[in-house]
Amino acid sequence: MFRIAGSVTAARLTAACCRTVTTKQFQVHGASLHVLSSDTSRKTRHGPAHRTPPSWQSVRSMASAGESQSKINYIFFGLAALFGGGGIVYWWSRKYMRETSKDTPKKAAAAVSSASKEAAETVAEKPVPETTKSAPAAPPPAVETPAEAAPDAESKKLLDAVPQSYPDFEVMPEIPGHAKYLLIGGGTASFAAFRAIRASDAKAQVLVVTEEEELPYMRPPLSKELWYSDEPKLVEKMKFKQWNGKERSVYYNPPSFYVEPKELAYQENGGVAVVKGRKVMKLNPQKQVAVLDNGWEIFYDKVLIATGGRPRNIPVFERASQEVKDRVTLFRGIKDFKRLDEVSKNASSIVVVGGGFLGSELTCALGKRSRDSSLKVIQMFPEQGNMGKVLPEYLSQWTTAKVREEGATVKPETFVKRARFSDGKVILKLNTGEEISTDHVVVAVGLEPNTELAKESGLEVDDMHGGFRVNAELEARSDIWVAGDASSFYDIKLGRRRVEHHDHAVVSGRLAGENMTGAKKPYWHQSMFWSDLGPDVGYEAIGIVDSSLPTVAVFAKATEKDTPRAVVEETGESLRSVTETEAEATLPTKEGVRDTKVFDLANYPFALFPHPESATDEPAPDVEAAAKLVAEVEAENRVAPTPKEDYGKGVIFYLRDDIIVGVVLWNLFNRMPIARKIVKEGKQHQDLAEVAKLFDLHADED
Repeated sequence: MFRIAGSVTAARLTAACCRTVTTKQFQVHGASLHVLSSDTSRKTRHGPAHRTPPSWQSVRSMASAGESQSKINYIFFGLAALFGGGGIVYWWSRKYMRETSKDTPKKAAAAVSSASKEAAETVAEKPVPETTKSAPAAPPPAVETPAEAAPDAESKKLLDAVPQSYPDFEVMPEIPGHAKYLLIGGGTASFAAFRAIRASDAKAQVLVVTEEEELPYMRPPLSKELWYSDEPKLVEKMKFKQWNGKERSVYYNPPSFYVEPKELAYQENGGVAVVKGRKVMKLNPQKQVAVLDNGWEIFYDKVLIATGGRPRNIPVFERASQEVKDRVTLFRGIKDFKRLDEVSKNASSIVVVGGGFLGSELTCALGKRSRDSSLKVIQMFPEQGNMGKVLPEYLSQWTTAKVREEGATVKPETFVKRARFSDGKVILKLNTGEEISTDHVVVAVGLEPNTELAKESGLEVDDMHGGFRVNAELEARSDIWVAGDASSFYDIKLGRRRVEHHDHAVVSGRLAGENMTGAKKPYWHQSMFWSDLGPDVGYEAIGIVDSSLPTVAVFAKATEKDTPRAVVEETGESLRSVTETEAEATLPTKEGVRDTKVFDLANYPFALFPHPESATDEPAPDVEAAAKLVAEVEAENRVAPTPKEDYGKGVIFYLRDDIIVGVVLWNLFNRMPIARKIVKEGKQHQDLAEVAKLFDLHADED
């Protein structure tokens, strides 16, 4: 064992002679620091976060006690280098040092001994090979400890300089043993949380642990803008062009923003560190410790679970052969995007299973790519049309026609019964009796929340909605919060819910981060979501949007400003959860806060489409005429209109007990605050055409 206290030069020389030991113990200023080699277990939590700072008296004494020995050491080492015979000179230097150490002032020796004794009591010393041992020194006489006094200027300067003599990051553990704020998961919720934490606690040290080998990034562009880039080198860097042509990275922050995990404890102004490629297997709420998949333990003060979800698979592919599984992508993250991007450049056919948001977006994106190649894209789903679980049937069928225009073959009311591998192809047997041969299959049928931590950590899971059950402040247990896709929270207006969209991850992550710093705020936000079928068609939604509910829709003629491309050009922001949050939230009054035009149903024969079940006993103006139009559509077996004919832009209200519980804005942007306020109020409305006026459907018309 050697000591960095007293003779710095002797310590360096001894360290050079001890490179073969597997465990070295440095006693630094009254604190012990274990540095473990690669073949040593990392289950100890000794480290810089748990060192004991020295007193100013011991620092002053140790510095003065080491001055004379340091000077002598330098003289003899210089002679060794100048005249050779290093071994002889070194032997005589050690002998002389031992002799001169006897004459060291008793007070200084007592101070050094006291400091060493304090370190030995903090952490037991480890045995070391005989080659590293020094001759035992005579025990110093007992000296009465002087009374504590305020340090003078010179002593204070010495004390401030002490931490600068260490640490040696090359021998530090890669993962710290303690974190004040520990975030499990590296997605959008964690990103929003550490921003909120740092905003409330400027010197906060935040540690993020993620299974992915990526820094925190945004997921929406993976199924949208990245596919529409004409610059492959840009995509390789995970950058994309927004609909307005401006470049942007999928990563929230550049690598330079983050600090190395092993350096986090030494950041005086705080910082954020990311441990990549590691999974938290268990939490011990009593001891406040997280156990990683490699056995490493991290003690925490506050922890956030933001584990998100994993793509849901379907049984037919789970039971399939390995050859089939190797040609199936469960689309979720950057790794999945890169894989599908490469496959689409070489495959002759790709099948997309799923007709929801993700499946429809990917189908449109791949369909666009197929225009310039021989790639064939096929989409299939059990519903009657795209987004059939969300949109009213007539609008769902209109959307299906739009997807077909993008170059894809769409097969509604179709699902896979069997899958096998033959001659390098995946053969899919459909419920219709048809067989399809394809090179690759993409499954996009929703998410399963990652709740593996619950069983091992004593946390409650929502059996109905999935996810961790949390209270109004997103807290699952004391000092444990949950945000994002994995949280089952209570909505004061709509009951307990679990939401799987970007805006919810942002808002819930931000709130959890604020509450981790003591805010104690309840979750009240009505989160929104959006989907783009390319740069020309998009919609936004809020609340409960379920096609099984009665709906009433009001549509108007679209203009060039009513597209996703136009809203990004206007705002410069592709994440519409951001643009909608920044939009003005003031609703117009009867006197008219906003200049609105009177809605004239006669000019828009397809304007009002109530669901047949939504008719009330008390008829509203023109409802009978609208119901007649609905009956005519039903009589024609709901033949889907072409995208060029109808539904340029509009608003769809979803009703439960005649109360608006959800709103879809179809090619209608920067109106989400109005929709959010309507859902929050929870009132009954007799004339929804009047409510639609609040959205200024005709504001941009000539």
